[in-house]
Amino acid sequence: MKKISILILTLFLAFSCSDNLEDLNKDTKNATVAAGETFFTGAQKNMVDYMASINVNRNVWRQFAQQVTATTYPEEANYNITDRKIPDNFWAAMYRDVLKDLDESAKVLNATPTVGTAGATKLKNQLAIIEVMNVFAYASLVETFGNVPYTEALDFNNVLPKYDDGKTVYVDLIARLSAAITKMDAAGASFGDADIIYGGNVAKWKKFANSFKLRMGLMIYDADATLGASTISSAITSGVFTSNSDNAIFQYMNSTPNTNPMWVDLVQSGRLDFVAAAPLVDAMNGLNDPRVNVFYRDPVGGVIKGAPYGANNSYALFSHIGSMFYESTLPHVILDYANVKFMLAEVAERSLAGMTPTAAEAHYNAAITASFDYYGVSGAATYLAQPTVAYATATGNYKQKIGTQKWIALYNQGFNAWTEFRRLDYPALVAPLTGAVNVVPRRFTYPIGEHTLNGDNYTAAASAVGGDLLTTKLFWDKF
Repeated sequence: MKKISILILTLFLAFSCSDNLEDLNKDTKNATVAAGETFFTGAQKNMVDYMASINVNRNVWRQFAQQVTATTYPEEANYNITDRKIPDNFWAAMYRDVLKDLDESAKVLNATPTVGTAGATKLKNQLAIIEVMNVFAYASLVETFGNVPYTEALDFNNVLPKYDDGKTVYVDLIARLSAAITKMDAAGASFGDADIIYGGNVAKWKKFANSFKLRMGLMIYDADATLGASTISSAITSGVFTSNSDNAIFQYMNSTPNTNPMWVDLVQSGRLDFVAAAPLVDAMNGLNDPRVNVFYRDPVGGVIKGAPYGANNSYALFSHIGSMFYESTLPHVILDYANVKFMLAEVAERSLAGMTPTAAEAHYNAAITASFDYYGVSGAATYLAQPTVAYATATGNYKQKIGTQKWIALYNQGFNAWTEFRRLDYPALVAPLTGAVNVVPRRFTYPIGEHTLNGDNYTAAASAVGGDLLTTKLFWDKF
């Protein structure tokens, strides 16, 4: 009896020490609540990691832009993106790992008390920068799929969100971006070191936002000329990139897990999956473009040699991705000055924002020069003097001239290169004969998971965009 009494007393004392039995399972050594800045940093890294990766399970845009092509496993180069569930992976990365982290960052920051005017200004800047990244992520989804969940997205209580019309979403994103720009105060602080792109520099973020707004204006122009023109004009007036020092780049480190994903895919994995693609290599060699020796390495017969795109190629017989892209610390370019100058050349050709076509050549030349400078390549003036490159004499209309040179300058910016190809229709890339479709894909098909888990909304969205096909042109892709 005495032993039973002691046992009862022991149990009583153990449980009475806590008002909540769950307290017994709390980890007192590790944080259970993250700061808003931490969620923001995570969203940045998740977003750029996906864009920078060359892993075929995640990122096939370099192949779609025919900058590189596969060796042993050419399925993705032939536009099979379902076996490895590439659309599912991108969808999840953007919604779960980027947009949800940004949403949580904003919630935590809003719930954190601020101190004085400086603290209020800092919070205002932080929320505006989060909004810029929200717009960037949603725009990437719309430009990839078309109609996507938007007004009902990110709600864990709604596992079957409806899809919103892609153009309607894009219009709203432009409005959100414009509002975010007006809220930025360059004199105030923001994320500091938690911002791995601009180190908390609000003035740089404002230039990025305007430069991306310029891009969005051009993207929607053929679908809505009035909105496109006003978006372009306001972006330029507010201030876009003016030099390579404005480039939005994500600087990677030399220790895992903060190395560039390309290093992981190309070096750490020990795999030999990619070679230079003939379409881009042949174009650069034909233009005597010295950047070809930076973009690629290992000449064959004294010259950089590209492999037939989409073929089952041998790694040993062709040139390979350039040495700088094998560095663990390689920064990834999100948006750069060269791209902005090409956009301004197009704005001039379209006689928008008070420009005339006579201004196009200067912007075109500056764009190419900026690309040479970024890669530390000399000879831009000589290159531009060639009749095949000079704006006045290069082949084709402005879309062909700008599109071809932008394609080259956007090397290793796979998503941007694929999107600009779709919008400008240059260069005239040709699908491989073995491809799943006979044209370069105009969009990703919807995730397989959406077919099975959100069937009714998927079916409605597929019908609304014109068919859930690789060949379906989206609302902005008019020509």
